[in-house]
Amino acid sequence: MSNNNNRVWFVTGASKGLGLSLVKQLLATGQRVAATSRKIGELVKAVSEQSADFLPLETDLVSETSVTAAIEKTIATFGRLDVVVNNAGYGIGGSIEELTDKETRDAFDVNVFGTLNVIRLAMPQLRAQRSGHIINISSIAGIAPATGWSIYGAAKHAVIGLSEVLAEDVKEFGIKVTVVAPGAFRTSFLTKESLTMAKNKIPEYTAIRNSHEKYESMDGQQAGDPDKAAAAMIAIVNEQKPPVYLLLGSDAYERGMAKLELLKDAFKEKEALTKSTSF
Repeated sequence: MSNNNNRVWFVTGASKGLGLSLVKQLLATGQRVAATSRKIGELVKAVSEQSADFLPLETDLVSETSVTAAIEKTIATFGRLDVVVNNAGYGIGGSIEELTDKETRDAFDVNVFGTLNVIRLAMPQLRAQRSGHIINISSIAGIAPATGWSIYGAAKHAVIGLSEVLAEDVKEFGIKVTVVAPGAFRTSFLTKESLTMAKNKIPEYTAIRNSHEKYESMDGQQAGDPDKAAAAMIAIVNEQKPPVYLLLGSDAYERGMAKLELLKDAFKEKEALTKSTSF
């Protein structure tokens, strides 16, 4: 991988939230950054910096053609690719019954298949270089999902699963992989542009409505600082042995550790039954 001050970063979903914080910090420290958004105007306005180190790209991550063009332009502009950050995604709330097939597939398209497209199309360059770092942004919901977020939890679980195996699969090429699971950060995540709710609400699901009200009331009050989260991601790229798993936020740490205990207790409770199924 090139030295700390001369890396080329490719960041998706960069016009707001953690992606925007990351891009701004990278540019401020002299890194070269290709950044994607569905709307290039919003991205350019949000970053508000025009320099030879910044390449804004209007990209539809669900389209392989669009992702191919973005990665090719990045390599043509900067000559290499060092860190790929799959940050684009959005929240989706509702029970499985309430969410339509289309709402569900759209969520997987952006949160999972968009990430897979970027990895698949960036890998030939990283493999040829025999270096690179892929950072996939999941969520603490991918480890310990909450009531009313089944599809979001499922999509973010998928990002964790694919990242774990990817880390093993690309190790021989000198490529590192980290899956990041943030808790609640003070970004636009809980606003209508980053969060989709089931249109077909079924009144009987009272626990889900209560859960959603609680989350929506947190908007602007989240404990996590997105600038500190971005700094943490930059820090792990500078480590000799970066982690495969990175929780971000005190809430993520608490939820992650509680899930570990829950799994341990659940597995142990049925140990006899589990082992009784062998020949």
